[in-house]
Amino acid sequence: MTFSRYSTHLGLVSMAALWGASWPWGRLVAQSMPPLAAACLRFLLASAVLAVWLCRSGRLRALRALTARQWLGLAGASAVGVLGYSIFFLLALKAVPAGKAAMVVALNPVLTLFFAVLLFREPVSWKMGLGVVMAVSGALYALSGGSLAVLLPGQAGMGELLLLGCSACWVAYTLIGRAVLTSVDSLTTTTVTAVLGAVFLLVASMATEGTAAWAHLAEAPRQAWYSLAALALGATALAYAWYLHGVKVLGAGSASAYMALVPLFGVLCSNLWLAEPLTRSLLVGGVLAISGMAVMNWGRQALA
Repeated sequence: MTFSRYSTHLGLVSMAALWGASWPWGRLVAQSMPPLAAACLRFLLASAVLAVWLCRSGRLRALRALTARQWLGLAGASAVGVLGYSIFFLLALKAVPAGKAAMVVALNPVLTLFFAVLLFREPVSWKMGLGVVMAVSGALYALSGGSLAVLLPGQAGMGELLLLGCSACWVAYTLIGRAVLTSVDSLTTTTVTAVLGAVFLLVASMATEGTAAWAHLAEAPRQAWYSLAALALGATALAYAWYLHGVKVLGAGSASAYMALVPLFGVLCSNLWLAEPLTRSLLVGGVLAISGMAVMNWGRQALA
């Protein structure tokens, strides 16, 4: 293996680490800042970095060639993937420990696969089916604290329901991209959805939180500001750069396999930075969920 490929794999591991770390960072932000104002600021910062990247790559002119259908798709993707996801993400982290919340990542590929089979007739193998069962079982076991009965209707807490909202938004974002945005490159999609998302979040923040929320940001502790900057520049811009490079060098299937590491890093970072306990349900559920994601990817590659 060449040094270039080693560095690519290292970049993808770092990407997973940043996305995993986004959960304890989000927990710190959610505890100290108004959620919509904080999310808006996050995507304003990320948009600035992504816009510079888009300009330097020479793709800015391509925006003029986007059709009305593509712009509508970008707006829809932004509404669910940025506005909706950010609201559920930060509100959930007010109530749920970050390590436990990170387990919801294991549900994203499962639900995406379910709707891809339903809507696009995507083929599925027995290996993928086995991975689905493992990932769902592990994620739900971890989210429920080892007692699946608490997730039944009327028993689940608001935090757990908000986390399922996160997963639903991510799945909708992915499916919109597949249905409408297949001819738009990834960098353009990410940049435009980030910019539109920042605008949507600004409108939502002013309508529900008011100007007082923005004044309250100045009173947030330094640790929350560091976490917000890390979310914007690390988990959004830098991690995406590593992911795109990984897709270019290794292919989308191999690069996306590293998503299985996100819950692991989420749990570890939450334990190290926030002193959240490593409970038995979190460890057992986490191992099962991560293994299930890996088996799903193995089955998907076998079909390719």
